[in-house]
Amino acid sequence: MTPRDRILDAAMTVFRRHGFRRSSIEQAAEAAGLTRQALYHHFKSKEALFRALIERLYENALDAEIAAANTKEKEGCGLADILVAQVTARFTFLIASLEGSPHIEELFSEHLVHARDLYQKYAGVYAAQGVATIERIRRKQKLVLAIAPGELWRYVEMAVNGAKSAHPKMQPAGAFFKDLEIMLRTLIAGAIGASPKPRSVKPRPAKKSSRNPRRPGDRK
Repeated sequence: MTPRDRILDAAMTVFRRHGFRRSSIEQAAEAAGLTRQALYHHFKSKEALFRALIERLYENALDAEIAAANTKEKEGCGLADILVAQVTARFTFLIASLEGSPHIEELFSEHLVHARDLYQKYAGVYAAQGVATIERIRRKQKLVLAIAPGELWRYVEMAVNGAKSAHPKMQPAGAFFKDLEIMLRTLIAGAIGASPKPRSVKPRPAKKSSRNPRRPGDRK
């Protein structure tokens, strides 16, 4: 384990225990077994330490969702199973990282104050990963989608936001994940259509001639 990782592990313990506002660089240094000056060598402030911790959480959540999607894909699962596993793995990791802390609400709000740019950055990263998954599975399984992969992922994000609204702080986690899965499966089922049938081309009726054919005996 690198010194940076050891510091971040210690910082996670401190922030979970005391929240952001009541935590200090000294507490993080002590938990990491370092002096304050040694910790300052890696992070210049408590805010910088908190940002680095948030970024690591986002990166690890991304790794978790990629691994979950790959596992379901190797098992030969359908698009709904893969996307549900992918999204669920991300939030399972994030929830587990703060589970049991009495300061979850404060940590969520503070991370938007000190790391809003990271929140926006990784929202884009997660979206790109989701669209790539949909596009890959669409090609591999020869699926016909009623909407473009990017548009489908936009609806996936709307389902996620809907589940978050129904379950603030994603608690209770079981109810949050249950509602999220139902919405995602319903959405994806509606987005996958049957292969389009080839259009039947009706033969055109013979074109009638505007000139009257001559009959024997007609006068010239």
